[in-house]
Amino acid sequence: MKLSVKSAAIVLASSTFISALLGLFRDRLLNSYYLGTYPTGIDAYTAAFTIPDFMFFILTSGALAVSFIPVFNQRLATGNKKSAWEMSASLLNLLALLTLVTSVLIMIFAEPLIRYVVSPGLDESGMVLAINMTRVIAINPFLFSIATVLTSMQQAVGRFVFYAIAPTIYNIGIIIGITCFTGGINIFGVQLFEGGIMGVALGVILGAIMQLIVALIGLFGLGFDYCFKIYWRNQGFRTILRLLPPRSLDQGIDYINAIVSTNLSSRMGAGAVRSFDQATTLHTVPVNLIGVAISTAFFPKLTDELGSGDKVKFNDTFRQALRTIIWIALPVSIIAFFGRGYVTSFISNIGNNDSNGTISSILGMLCIAIFAKSVFHIASRGFYAYQDTKTPFYISIFAIGLTIILAVWFYLLGWGVDGLGLAQSIGAVIEIVVLLYILNHRSHRQLLDKAFWKATFRMGIATLITGCVAFSMTKFIPLMATDNSLVITIPKFLLIASISAAAYLVASYFLDLNEAKPVFTYIKKILFRNAK
Repeated sequence: MKLSVKSAAIVLASSTFISALLGLFRDRLLNSYYLGTYPTGIDAYTAAFTIPDFMFFILTSGALAVSFIPVFNQRLATGNKKSAWEMSASLLNLLALLTLVTSVLIMIFAEPLIRYVVSPGLDESGMVLAINMTRVIAINPFLFSIATVLTSMQQAVGRFVFYAIAPTIYNIGIIIGITCFTGGINIFGVQLFEGGIMGVALGVILGAIMQLIVALIGLFGLGFDYCFKIYWRNQGFRTILRLLPPRSLDQGIDYINAIVSTNLSSRMGAGAVRSFDQATTLHTVPVNLIGVAISTAFFPKLTDELGSGDKVKFNDTFRQALRTIIWIALPVSIIAFFGRGYVTSFISNIGNNDSNGTISSILGMLCIAIFAKSVFHIASRGFYAYQDTKTPFYISIFAIGLTIILAVWFYLLGWGVDGLGLAQSIGAVIEIVVLLYILNHRSHRQLLDKAFWKATFRMGIATLITGCVAFSMTKFIPLMATDNSLVITIPKFLLIASISAAAYLVASYFLDLNEAKPVFTYIKKILFRNAK
């Protein structure tokens, strides 16, 4: 059953939220076990993901979805299912072969990559551990790529459920690794594995395998006619191969920024790599909930409208998606800034105030990036709907290059890991400004009209009011040094966030923002359902 845009957005946001909760629980377990007691080990574990994740992003990841879905939909729209299945099988087989070779190469060259590129600042014990875990996690690009092709097919036809729950399953696998494998694996009295933090790496592989199984289950009823063959003459497949490299390089260049950040933070003392990674993870949660979920739900509709040649509808749909993301992302960013100490305690409440303070400080610098990166996902998809992957790529080269220069500069100035977070935010803002400017220029300034800018200005006023309320609430309900339990910190944060969000809703309503009206209509329906 194909879901509507609204239903798809709800499914994606809900599943992303559940996955985020599991991710926070996963990180809380890891941090409680290792960040305070074995910071070198947790730094090594974090660094071990860098190269496998980089290769997955550059070969597959979001590049596949934005390159594959428009072409796949075109084939289905014209009734050419045979071509669609041949194209899908060809892409699946090609990426499986490429990523399998890549995984083997990562295993072979793990030592020089970790020692000289990713984390040269780790001590020798951390270096050896990072190398060994990299070799274990190296199989991830292969498993992830197959799962991504399968879920992209489902996403293209409006099946979002299995695509949505796959990350949740992945997190469950890692949690199993933390709770079950770190004590070692013993079968019938035979010790197969000694345990320790390496057990978490085995949980990562388990999660990837479980995610692939879920993706395979989602194929039932789709009618996918698979063949172990690459149809090089298939025009759709050729089109994807033409579109894929710019977006793949875009993803890869973006991840180079993560490699540079890991490299620099590894030189800032034990625990710095993990602290920066955790702050980045926290700021990514709302980006996925808002930017990724909403833009992913709107993307098939945007491609359909352009495919039919209706640019007026495309502009209306794009503005609706952009305004929705901005309206939600602005208050979330400001609430995250003032409530960053509470948020940090969710994953790093280990009685180590230095670690918590570092993560909280970095998160404060990344709050602007929450808004900017949420907007980025719909802005970039505006280009992808036109099957233009080159322009966002060129803009990313500039933005990421600037971010890296700023990160190195701030490092030399001695700003520490906070400087890395500030560099990320500055680069993200510049990127969306340039993307939206060019996209608006292409539409002869019909895309971002006066009504859009007036509404955005009113959203900014509502956000300022929300910031004042959030700041006052954090003073009224302070985070105490003795608040070491989620039972204490979560209610405090929820109260602050709820009152601040309510203030934003009320301000939006009185500022006549259309986005707030359905919310108040729904509230009235609930409160006065039985009133006559």
